[in-house]
Amino acid sequence: MLQLAEIFYSIQGEGTWTGTPAVFVRLAGCNLACDFCDTDYSLKQIAGIDEVVAMVSAAGGDCPTVILTGGEPFAQAETGALIAALRRDGRRVHVESNGTIYEPLPDDVWLCVSPKERIDPRMAERANEVKLIVDERVPEEHLAAFTDKTPILLQPEGNKPANVRIALEYAKAHPRRFRLSLQTHKFIGVQ
Repeated sequence: MLQLAEIFYSIQGEGTWTGTPAVFVRLAGCNLACDFCDTDYSLKQIAGIDEVVAMVSAAGGDCPTVILTGGEPFAQAETGALIAALRRDGRRVHVESNGTIYEPLPDDVWLCVSPKERIDPRMAERANEVKLIVDERVPEEHLAAFTDKTPILLQPEGNKPANVRIALEYAKAHPRRFRLSLQTHKFIGVQ
């Protein structure tokens, strides 16, 4: 059984896939307690894997992209089985993780790692993209965990102007490795 916060259909508002329609499966719970977290990942419902796949279809029809997020998706033991079920259902699965809990993933699963405190080196190596939260500074202490080939997105916490300036200047100073990633869904008023 999976603990769920919510399932909804919207667009990806952050990172490489910004603007892509997607069904979001927000799993409840997290193994970290970040001060700046803006997400309600509290438990609202418990459902089996087949029920979750049915809810994804009900929410987004034939939308091919499903984003597993949280909290921390890999804090739940059945997340790997959910990924397999969604792939069998013809969905392209993306996972947004803090990178602390190792989970082996098929090559076609997109992994966004957003490190906060620590990173499992296997998750850092597997990451398709990295999202660093810029909150008064760029958290450079996480950079060494990722290869030079992994795109690094600088996301200003809360889209606050001071954080945007810091992220923008850092990206401009290091244009080969860094990109600015704003939370566009918040600008356009969607979930």
